[in-house]
Amino acid sequence: MLKDELAKACVTTESFLWGEGQGFTLASGVVSPFYVDCRTLMAYPASRHLVAQLAFDVSKDLAFDCIGGLEIGSISIATVLSDYAYRTAQKEWRTFIVRKQPKDHGTGRQIEGAPKPGDRALIVDDVLTSGASVMKAVQVARERGLQVSHALVIVDRQEQDGRTRVEQQAITLLSLLTIDDLKAKHLELTRRPV
Repeated sequence: MLKDELAKACVTTESFLWGEGQGFTLASGVVSPFYVDCRTLMAYPASRHLVAQLAFDVSKDLAFDCIGGLEIGSISIATVLSDYAYRTAQKEWRTFIVRKQPKDHGTGRQIEGAPKPGDRALIVDDVLTSGASVMKAVQVARERGLQVSHALVIVDRQEQDGRTRVEQQAITLLSLLTIDDLKAKHLELTRRPV
């Protein structure tokens, strides 16, 4: 099963860490015993392929024209999903990146890539905790004339009411894995015989 393979990849690539002692300080400032680093996961071609397959499986029946999200986490996700959809189903889902701040030079754009006003956009992100990154990308995309009704993340940490906060913005949230999936796979793979 692809989901199981992706959870295993998160553990074996050390993209999912379950710390002892001090834990890990998240971007929100909260300390957690778990750390999920999808940038490491997406550094491996086999893992990228699993993400692309699973993301395509959960999104292929949605109506959208382009895929993007907040820099940096969304870049590789949008790219592998777009490439996979084109290779396997001839779907031409263009990609875009939402900058955290508009450029202070050149065109001054906050969105880079190929979205067009009126496009239906799928927002992607690597990890959902508080939902702030997804909501920022949704807000900027909508301000630029994109229609956004769905977001997809690799891992939902199931913390800080992230899912609820995103869904309050009239967004249906899809996730490939949850923190529970990663904890279960970590325990399975690190279990030692007694």
